[in-house]
Amino acid sequence: MLIVALLAASFFLVGYFIVYWRNADMDFMVVYNVFLMNDGQPQFYFDHPAYFTILLVKGWFRFLHQFGLLDAWKLSAIPSSSAAAFDEAMTSAVRAGRLLSFWLAIAVVLIFAVLMRRIVHDRRLAMIAAFAFASSGALAMQMRIMRTELIAAPLVLFAFLILVLAARRATNGRPLVLALAAFLCMLGLENKVHAILPIAALPLMILPFGSATGTSTSFWKQDPRRWLAATALAVTALVILWVTLPLIRTGFDPIAMAATLPAKPLFSGTPGLYQAALLAWTVVAMVAFSTVWKVSFAESVAGMFALVIGLCAALLVLDISYYDANVVTVMNPLERMLGFADLSPLSGGGGGPFAMLGLLALDGGRVLLRYTFFLSSSPRTAVFLIWLVVPGIVYAWRRGEKQAALQAAVLMLSGFAIDTVGMRRGLKDEYFIFTDPFIIIAGAVLLDRMNTLRFHRLAFPIGAILITLHVVVGQAEPVKHGFARRGPEGICEWRMQYLPLLQLPWCGKA
Repeated sequence: MLIVALLAASFFLVGYFIVYWRNADMDFMVVYNVFLMNDGQPQFYFDHPAYFTILLVKGWFRFLHQFGLLDAWKLSAIPSSSAAAFDEAMTSAVRAGRLLSFWLAIAVVLIFAVLMRRIVHDRRLAMIAAFAFASSGALAMQMRIMRTELIAAPLVLFAFLILVLAARRATNGRPLVLALAAFLCMLGLENKVHAILPIAALPLMILPFGSATGTSTSFWKQDPRRWLAATALAVTALVILWVTLPLIRTGFDPIAMAATLPAKPLFSGTPGLYQAALLAWTVVAMVAFSTVWKVSFAESVAGMFALVIGLCAALLVLDISYYDANVVTVMNPLERMLGFADLSPLSGGGGGPFAMLGLLALDGGRVLLRYTFFLSSSPRTAVFLIWLVVPGIVYAWRRGEKQAALQAAVLMLSGFAIDTVGMRRGLKDEYFIFTDPFIIIAGAVLLDRMNTLRFHRLAFPIGAILITLHVVVGQAEPVKHGFARRGPEGICEWRMQYLPLLQLPWCGKA
């Protein structure tokens, strides 16, 4: 209740009432597509592709309009005769969208809190983790803007958390948990292509989270019906894959790719290579997990078929509001990301693999500088937790808590790798939500195994300082955005590309 109250206070004090064009980048693009679709027109292309964000806002606007709470719910309802009327209509629409983001943020925090309560043994520690997430820079901006990351990142995060729970305790239905995790990951990718990075790291992150109680149940070890269950999953996987084939063909169609993507297919221009490599990497990680934690062969095979079921089922969700460009973007996320990445440092070096590795090393160094905060400051509150997690890993290893140390180390290294790739877009504040939760989970895992640290004489002052820094620094960016002196003129640079039918009064009639 306290966390939700603090989120509400932050949102309404600095967020909801801010002038509608303050964070116009994604707000306007989402609202524009909603206006078009509510007016019976087809969706206009959005790079991210923001599939669920647009659908949710569309339904939200319709719901509000039916109860007489929103007049500006479609494009034909937006007046262009006067600037004052336009401002009033857009203000009501953007504020309605911001309110939906606020509700989504609360839902994300509450689900995270419930799952963390299952992950750690102490409910107080679970609440601390939830508070750290809720008050972090990762969520601070997301709940004020119609950002695609607010849906994409938590879906992958929840997939990881339910996989951790499944890895710790075996059940007869565990392959279905794999299907659910794959389903959530694919849904996240359908809203934001950047989600491909934590998805690729997920197979590695889950490896150290097995346990002795996570070995296969007697059903998957001895029961003759285990092969019948695996066969049923295999048949289901083949059927749903066959149903999904038209979408897959569209996603890899050369003509559709050339018309949609800013970059050619990676690796010699052959589409589908790195996507197949990612699937192979996932299978290899599943085999490694099964070997280390003694998961039976039958359950492993069933889990692989369940993975296919989850991925294909999520792809079929794209048929709810079908659009070719969305399918192409989701099936080729790296090509879309390359269109926004700053690769200018490679222009003079030929862009070979060694030049790319050098650029990644440079970006990794820049990420480390940000982790220090003092050498490269940012409104990212999770960096203060890193100062405790890194020495905590060493301390846990020396205390004999090697599995907890490995779990935290893998989470931190994965987050570092994701941040490093994100540096090509400046590692914007909005991207923190992809990695901050993993830093928080790493800290929670360490404290859960070393709960005697709470009796240390420095535990309370360090905790108080961290809480203060989280609240103060986490709100710095929202306050800056709310009171910064800048106008909407920057929108005109890309208006015709993303908002061609929306007449912005300050951009003229171009």
